[in-house]
Amino acid sequence: MASPGDAADAHRRKYQAMAASERGVFDSWTRAIKNFTGLGLTPEEQTMRRLQQDFKRDLTDCRLCEKWRDELLAASPSVRFMADHLKSSGVTVSGSEMPCMNCDEMRSGGFAPPNQIQLCYNKLFGKGHMETTMVHEMIHAYDHANFNLDWANLEHHACTEIRAASLSGDCTWFQEFMRGNVGFLKHHQICVKRRAALSVRANPMCKSGKHAEAAVNKVFQSCFTDTRPFDEIY
Repeated sequence: MASPGDAADAHRRKYQAMAASERGVFDSWTRAIKNFTGLGLTPEEQTMRRLQQDFKRDLTDCRLCEKWRDELLAASPSVRFMADHLKSSGVTVSGSEMPCMNCDEMRSGGFAPPNQIQLCYNKLFGKGHMETTMVHEMIHAYDHANFNLDWANLEHHACTEIRAASLSGDCTWFQEFMRGNVGFLKHHQICVKRRAALSVRANPMCKSGKHAEAAVNKVFQSCFTDTRPFDEIY
């Protein structure tokens, strides 16, 4: 019975007997198998393999985000509606003002004054979620352009978060069900308050969760009933 050493020697002799072109094909095939399976790689090669896989996955997700963004800007009724009202408010809306990026925070998007809308491709769960996120952030952009928001003022911040959560579709029954929140009586208002308070809590000027809730409660009625530029809550 041949020993493992004998088998290795036999493989080595076969490799040495190959022509240079055959060795090149064999080496390429071996590297491809190693990269595909991760077997036989050194720790350094395994680290590099993971980094390459992460980069490819990131690039694929980013390109899909850009594709969905451009399709929604062209065809989504709610996105186009907001884009038209932003344009009439002096705000340019295009893909260049909506970069897709990798976000560390637990958010699907963000608004950076004066007019940049950020889309977090690593936190978006589908095209419908992205549509809601775009409209949500576009409402912030609309409020910033039309109401002279002071983002350091928690009541101002609470008001635009209330409006964005309410008008974007972020608090539909289905969205809440997907989050594990099921309710029937005033579920929309409850969701809007909760999500607005979560956003305000992240404001550097906010001292606590109670502080955020107080700001939301103080302005809730007036901001919840203000549906501009929509005619009503859909």
